[in-house]
Amino acid sequence: MKLKTLSVQSLALVCLLGLSSLRANATQMPEWLHHAVFYQVYPSSFMDSDGNGIGDLKGIISQLDYIKSLGVTTIWLNPICCSEFQDGGYDVTDFYKVDPRFGTNDDLVSLLHQAHKRGLKVLMDLVAGHTSDKHPWFLESALPTSELQYSNYYIWTNKVSEKEAKAQEAVKTAKKAEDAETTVFRFTTYVEANAPRAKYYEKNCFIFQPALNYGYANPDPTHPWEQAVTAPGPQAVRRELRNIMQFWYDKGVDGFRVDMAASLVKNDPDRKETIKLWNEIREWQNNNYPDCILLAEWGNPQEAIQAGFNVDFMFHFGVPGYPSMLFEPGTPYGRRNKHEHCYFDKSGAGVIKDFIENYTDSYTKTKGEGYIVLPSCNHDFQRPNIGSRNTIDQLKVTMTFFMTMPGMPLLYYGDEIGMKYKDLPSKEGSGDRAGARTPMQWTSGINAGFSTAQPKDIYLPVDTENGKLTVDTQENDPASMLNFTKSLIALRQGSKALGNDGEWQLISDVNKPYPMVYKRYAGNEVYVIALNPGAKSVVAKIPALRRKPQLVIGEKKNGNYKSGKVNDVIRMKGVTALVYKMN
Repeated sequence: MKLKTLSVQSLALVCLLGLSSLRANATQMPEWLHHAVFYQVYPSSFMDSDGNGIGDLKGIISQLDYIKSLGVTTIWLNPICCSEFQDGGYDVTDFYKVDPRFGTNDDLVSLLHQAHKRGLKVLMDLVAGHTSDKHPWFLESALPTSELQYSNYYIWTNKVSEKEAKAQEAVKTAKKAEDAETTVFRFTTYVEANAPRAKYYEKNCFIFQPALNYGYANPDPTHPWEQAVTAPGPQAVRRELRNIMQFWYDKGVDGFRVDMAASLVKNDPDRKETIKLWNEIREWQNNNYPDCILLAEWGNPQEAIQAGFNVDFMFHFGVPGYPSMLFEPGTPYGRRNKHEHCYFDKSGAGVIKDFIENYTDSYTKTKGEGYIVLPSCNHDFQRPNIGSRNTIDQLKVTMTFFMTMPGMPLLYYGDEIGMKYKDLPSKEGSGDRAGARTPMQWTSGINAGFSTAQPKDIYLPVDTENGKLTVDTQENDPASMLNFTKSLIALRQGSKALGNDGEWQLISDVNKPYPMVYKRYAGNEVYVIALNPGAKSVVAKIPALRRKPQLVIGEKKNGNYKSGKVNDVIRMKGVTALVYKMN
């Protein structure tokens, strides 16, 4: 009996220590993160320094002063490591080397140095879950032995289920149709390779992206290829992951955005082993690089922050809500979702309940431990300027939302000038994402100032609307989208209430979504943000705040705020955003 009691006590102590470790990981974060505003750069599309039509690191260096002028603090670079570029750089062939199209490792070091001189942090994209099928590790693993250094970096088998075999046939049909980016590839688990090692390998996304072997949370004993997470192969892959991170951290990188961060451990339905893996990485990072951060592509902030990430996205997949706010039906990502209307359009027929409920839940459960990002866009989905949302006044309403919500704002390059999403042919595996990856529009000249190459040779075409959607034009226009965005960021950075850690509360009726009115506050500082993306004038009654409103963003002609004893009343014209400081 005594032995059993001790065993239970020991188990309880282990659990308590484990929870304490998770809590320590979640709450330990660098000071700079509390004030961070991210700016995402797609390197192939930002600035071309050598005239070959593709952006590069030296091009980014040449525009660091512009990035700094926005008021952002942190740059996230999409993948820059050596790649076959079948999936825009997310099919890596060398994790330790910058791809020559972007420059050299020394160019990256120079970029880091120049960014740090300006007070800017830089994150790299870390493709943790897979490589290219042309990676030397994978080519070695395909050899007819399991005893080589990289043999067990991947998952090989000679058997698949009947259902999986049918999926393989669908892939073959798609390949014959030359539909290399078809989504059927996403719904298969194995790829038929007929390699000397085995017939199939497990993939992580597309067929040319074999999954790295982090092991199985629940390995099937009848499937010998399903190795436990403690097996030598999965443990070697984890060491390699730390080595990659250390290599770039030692060069001055300030953190990583981790691609498909929840995908590493297989057959892990509750994510427990994946969460454990990332907590081990976070603990190692805290001990060795405490000023660096991890940003997850997870799509579930509660899980990601529990896993040790500082930041996670609420966006086009995972926790629901974002699509119904931003993706208009009939647009590429609108077609992938079931909502009848999107909130941010002139119809005034959208709803906010789904978003508010899910956001509030994630916000409440992660506050003080990590941050949620509501990105203006990213490389994987459409820009705000799309479909019927195509005027600067409409885009200003969406930008007000992005820059006044709590957590971590993320501005996708070009959204600050209202760059358009256009339907374009697939480029380097982009599929319908090409329209969100077009070159940055600097001037009204050739190629919008992105490159000196012939227009036919640039990475993707530009559309400046006769020069209106360019940095050069908008910098000198006080009413431009660019200057409006700068003013929002400056207001946010000068306010604790509007900052990353400020409190947030919806104060309008969730069932009467136009306008959406929320409060940001910290101590005695209070702001009220009112958004009406619909074309019609609207009125909101909110609980009386008993303060004097001062309009700091927006125009007086577009609305007014009347204080009362029981309720305050906000009247707004159509397509309007108003930000009030409550004195």
